[in-house]
Amino acid sequence: MSKNSISNRGKVYSLAEVERHNTRTSTYVTYSGRVYDLTEFLPDHPGGDDIVLEYAGKDIGQVMGDETQHVHSRAAYEMMEEFRIGELGGGEKIVSEDWVADENFHPDETDLLSDYNMNKFIDLSKPLLIQVWNAPWTKEYYLSQVHEPRHLKESARMFGSDLLEPFTRTQWYVVPLIWWPIAAFLGTLSIAQFNNPSLSAKDLLTFPPNFSALPSTSLFSLSSWFSCFAVGVLVWTILEYVLHRFLFHLDYYLPDAQWAITLHFLLHGVHHYLPMDRLRLVMPPLLFFVLQTPFTKLAHLLFPKAIANGIISGSFAMYVMYDLGHYALHHTKLPAYLAEMKRYHLAHHYKNFELGFGVTSKMWDYVFGTMLVTNTK
Repeated sequence: MSKNSISNRGKVYSLAEVERHNTRTSTYVTYSGRVYDLTEFLPDHPGGDDIVLEYAGKDIGQVMGDETQHVHSRAAYEMMEEFRIGELGGGEKIVSEDWVADENFHPDETDLLSDYNMNKFIDLSKPLLIQVWNAPWTKEYYLSQVHEPRHLKESARMFGSDLLEPFTRTQWYVVPLIWWPIAAFLGTLSIAQFNNPSLSAKDLLTFPPNFSALPSTSLFSLSSWFSCFAVGVLVWTILEYVLHRFLFHLDYYLPDAQWAITLHFLLHGVHHYLPMDRLRLVMPPLLFFVLQTPFTKLAHLLFPKAIANGIISGSFAMYVMYDLGHYALHHTKLPAYLAEMKRYHLAHHYKNFELGFGVTSKMWDYVFGTMLVTNTK
């Protein structure tokens, strides 16, 4: 049997992916919604390889049925199955090319059955994660589909298990409840450490709190902390941009492997696939804890404790503003400047996901040349 074993025949390809395999060294064609790799068959084609190469990367339905071109026997159709490598996905553009950014945008709910039958992607009526893990799609087909937004009235399930499912959903108010107190504690600790560098977090983490351990506050400690806090706010804005662009949108640098596609879906793909899902708009606390750990360790490695804690307090406080702002950009009517940021962010989802990585500000998009034109009315 050919190298295209039965186990490989379930792959789902995008039309653009097939069209690129149009050379003698890699010859794909489509027929009746199926994808065939005829590279090895070229030397054996009875009519010569030129006829096949003329249709490389294209559909051969018409030519296969054209008796004036080349008569194909029933055996020829049966032989084709040896070279079948998968199916052609729907790949239809769900968001129209003339979509205009509008802060009053309200998408229609997706027809689940029609969407699944047409695109051979995720069945939104079933748990998502196991479908992504077992998916037959190529990486390119996954990326072409996950950036075409779908919409549900209720949050889709990630897991079938009622025990695991709650860990995948986060209400917006959980973020400030957890991270603002931590930012306030680190800010207080920073102020105290500017007056007493030997002070540690353990000195303040007593029960009941030992406020006498805090040295008296001075103008120097307050101004020093505030300067570090401001640096932390700036640091967060660049981290927001860098993480969004180079981690969450790693996209085309992903390995074409199921674990990589699944990780991409968990980190950010699900948000682009279901951008209006209210319970997946802010970062789960565990995910933010994992992401912030190397950066906070780096801050303590580079700076004295007082400066590091001051910078981290500013970054954490700004992170909360980022996540609350992100939720508002999707679901809240906003004043002028924020309404423009809402149009800008929605254009990232519905117009061009390869531009417009700033959420709280466009500043770094200006700096790094990734500005997105919103084409407002």
